[in-house]
Amino acid sequence: MSTSVETTKESRTVSFAEAIRSALRDAMREDERVFLIGEDIGAPGGVFNVTQGLFAEFGAERVRDTAIAEQGITAAAVGAAIGGMRPVLEIMFNDFMALALDQLANEAAKLHYMTGGQLKVPLTVRTAYGPASSGAGHHSQTLYAWFCHVPGLKVVVPSNPVDAYGLLRASIDYDGPVVFFEDKQLYQQTTTEPLSGKADRLGVAKVGRVGADVTVVAIGRYVPVALALAAELAPDIDVEVIDPRTLFPLDEETIISSARKTRRVIVIESGVRRFGVSSEIATRIYEGAFDYLDAPVERLAAREVVIPFSPALEAAVLPTKDDLERAVLGLRKG
Repeated sequence: MSTSVETTKESRTVSFAEAIRSALRDAMREDERVFLIGEDIGAPGGVFNVTQGLFAEFGAERVRDTAIAEQGITAAAVGAAIGGMRPVLEIMFNDFMALALDQLANEAAKLHYMTGGQLKVPLTVRTAYGPASSGAGHHSQTLYAWFCHVPGLKVVVPSNPVDAYGLLRASIDYDGPVVFFEDKQLYQQTTTEPLSGKADRLGVAKVGRVGADVTVVAIGRYVPVALALAAELAPDIDVEVIDPRTLFPLDEETIISSARKTRRVIVIESGVRRFGVSSEIATRIYEGAFDYLDAPVERLAAREVVIPFSPALEAAVLPTKDDLERAVLGLRKG
């Protein structure tokens, strides 16, 4: 049995996947209403081994393996949440969220409003997203923008183990539905920074690095990419890195404040550019900092194609560190 985060004060290496597992374990130990539901999350430990060991500790009643029926298990989770439980539903890949969308968008997101506040739906939906390891067209999309468009849902996208722990705890504590997106590329990312053992705050961005020349608003896997590039370019170019952490609610104040300071902004993500999150963030910057900008906001996003199986072609779909460096250098010269 793994040590609970609250009792782990010494420095140790923790992966993104382990941080999520610790958040689930601690929430389940503290609140008997919290249970897990999803496909292969029981004895198998999940397709990415995130729930490994939880079935042995909590048993089949609280770690519920299900059939392959995303709409049905989402409906069951919504019903359990209405009934006073705090389910954490795993949908293996966010591509399969299309099957659960009816229950999330038309039931979970609306019930509190449509009942005049009489019903609450404290549901957390965990799902993996993004191209990685030749997942191809049905296992590789980045679809968080879909859910940002649904009033009543909160959308969380952590970029590191510490935030994954704290934001998942906050999602489980929240009295409404949250969709929690986990970048597959980050599952093995590690840190020696101790996990807090506490819930974080939803809707608060993090300034990963303070800078004065260019702002990079990075989402998910691109936060460590942006931080690494910023370290390489310093001190010649002083890059500020903003991690939104939650896409809805979006911390516009932090992003706009940075844009007003540096006067140059790049937004980078793994979703497609058309009608994407990078487009929305750019629009909010124009609305709040237009008179401060020395150049148009640049958007680096995925190509508008079906994700290919070929590793070489898969890699060509996404913006790279080199793409980001060219964008930073281009803005700095402009």
